[in-house]
Amino acid sequence: MHWSIAFCFMAMLFTIFLRLTWMNKNNVALIIQDYLATTNQSLSQDQILTLAKKIRKPMWDWHIYIGYALVGLYSIRILLPFFGQMKFSNPFSRGLTVQEKFQYYIYAIFYVCVAISLTTGLIIVLGPKNLKEPMEQIHVLSIYYLLTFIVLHLGGVFLSEFTTQNGLISRMISGSKKEK
Repeated sequence: MHWSIAFCFMAMLFTIFLRLTWMNKNNVALIIQDYLATTNQSLSQDQILTLAKKIRKPMWDWHIYIGYALVGLYSIRILLPFFGQMKFSNPFSRGLTVQEKFQYYIYAIFYVCVAISLTTGLIIVLGPKNLKEPMEQIHVLSIYYLLTFIVLHLGGVFLSEFTTQNGLISRMISGSKKEK
């Protein structure tokens, strides 16, 4: 479950990265415009931008498909504790260290942010058109919590690996449990 969700998030980030850089509609439009100049053909700026959007649409469709997969995986992850699997850690439990409380709060915040991100994404794609713009404004902010969480998550993994849980990374990759 963890690696499936992680793969989806990385694929989502990849599509966002492409959309903001190489596949930016203005960059693609400039490439089209430069090419047309060498062939003595021309299109209006609106036509070039429309063509640029059509060129990058399949990549953006993948963002949506991966989003649907993430909705499914997230739903399963939320339901699993009700079936006795993959319990959520409660940051209000007694006897937790400061580090454990911090970790559990971060995960709780992460799950809330993911729910907001997925909900706004679904509303953008499937909801009423009058909600599209305000939902996009919220949805775009998702990249900030996601990048922050990834940095905190990887930092915590490496901190644990090199302090209290030697071998954590190799166990994560192999899937084996820690021997007691």
